[in-house]
Amino acid sequence: MKNLIDFYFDFSSPYSYIANEWVDALAARHGRTVRRHALLLGATFQAAELKSPISYPLKGAYSVRDFARSARFEGVPYEMPSVFPIPTQNAARVFWWLKDTRGEEAAAAWATAGLRAVFARGVALNEVPALRALAAQHGLDADAAETVWNDPAWKQRLKAVNEAAIAAGVFGAPFFFVDGEPFWGNDRKPQIERWLAQGPF
Repeated sequence: MKNLIDFYFDFSSPYSYIANEWVDALAARHGRTVRRHALLLGATFQAAELKSPISYPLKGAYSVRDFARSARFEGVPYEMPSVFPIPTQNAARVFWWLKDTRGEEAAAAWATAGLRAVFARGVALNEVPALRALAAQHGLDADAAETVWNDPAWKQRLKAVNEAAIAAGVFGAPFFFVDGEPFWGNDRKPQIERWLAQGPF
């Protein structure tokens, strides 16, 4: 749809966290709406034959530094998790449950809560007690949320999302589609802004 910005993210992606903090305001400035898609970077990395940036010599140290610098640049709080990266499939399954049963707004609120928990408070969302606590803090029934992330149907839902994203050309996060044009990375913000203001360039 013409008015949509599709935003793909992973709950374990620092750049996704930062982008999530600015994407709604950017979209609103141009009369657009954000449609979020939680995915697993591990699946896209495997398809693209990539690895996490911190797993490379030299680049890893730079990446850790840039995560914090990029957050400061956007004026958002940031805390490097003590364990990074972490598996985030359970948080992503809850996202899709909320999106499919309660709508985009509920899913977006969960995305923001989860990303802020990881990167502003250092919460390990891969740990069941921490994820249950976040669900409860977010006003969800923790038992229901845990049932969801263990449910084969929601596991399949996320698997299908990953496959569709890869088929569409998504290989990392954050990843955006604006009028069918792909943009990869938090640092694509100026290009997205110009595209929305002036059209294709």
